Amino acid sequence: MDELRRQNYLQMMGITQWRLRQVDSHQPAEQAVAEVGTEIEITQQSSVVSDQIHTPDPVVAEDRADWLTLREQVKNCRQCGLRAGCSQTVFGVGNVQADLLVIGEAPGADEDRQGEPFVGRAGQLLNAMLLAMGFKREAVFIANIVKCRPPNNRDPSAEEALACQDYLLRQIALIQPTLILSVGRISAQNLLKTDIAVGKLRGRVHSFGEAQIPLVVTYHPAYLLRSPEQKSKAWQDLQLALSVLGPVNKALGQS
Repeated sequence: MDELRRQNYLQMMGITQWRLRQVDSHQPAEQAVAEVGTEIEITQQSSVVSDQIHTPDPVVAEDRADWLTLREQVKNCRQCGLRAGCSQTVFGVGNVQADLLVIGEAPGADEDRQGEPFVGRAGQLLNAMLLAMGFKREAVFIANIVKCRPPNNRDPSAEEALACQDYLLRQIALIQPTLILSVGRISAQNLLKTDIAVGKLRGRVHSFGEAQIPLVVTYHPAYLLRSPEQKSKAWQDLQLALSVLGPVNKALGQS
């Protein structure tokens, strides 16, 4: 996507694009970027998105069978107590051949009602963030650490996350993403097997699993709605993710 077109989409999404000003050589670049800042806001109007933005590829028959089997396994799972307290499982949604895999924390009340991750205000903000990166929502795959809503929207326990782990690992193996974008503390700490805070995990590229899939950590959209002063850091995280995705996409001859 050319720069003028990207600026137009950023504006349509309610995102102010920053430009790094000239600084003296003694000022850290990270400080300069933070001072400039960026706002990622929800747009209340629908936007027309260029065909140049990444779109899903067709799914081959054997992969479709694997996905149907996995979805049925998740639907019938009783490995922890969460299934008994939710209305339905939230399997995940999107392009099963996506370059970008977004992994959140756990379904909330809206997700439990609709059976889809990241809906409501947090989902709108995530959609705006993805569009600013150049991705329609349906062009990426979006999943959670656990597939069922914990009671009262509490954080899933370590045992509940472990019970759901094999399903998520199977999704990752089927998708074979170029990059994982981990959003939120529960997501990052479970994927990276650490108790380090998100603020200290973000800002660098991690590796996930035996395949050493690049993984970037950012704040959860719900947290950004509560703490809008952190939005500039989230935009830096998305730029870091794009720095990983861009060279790989070029090497594969993708748009």
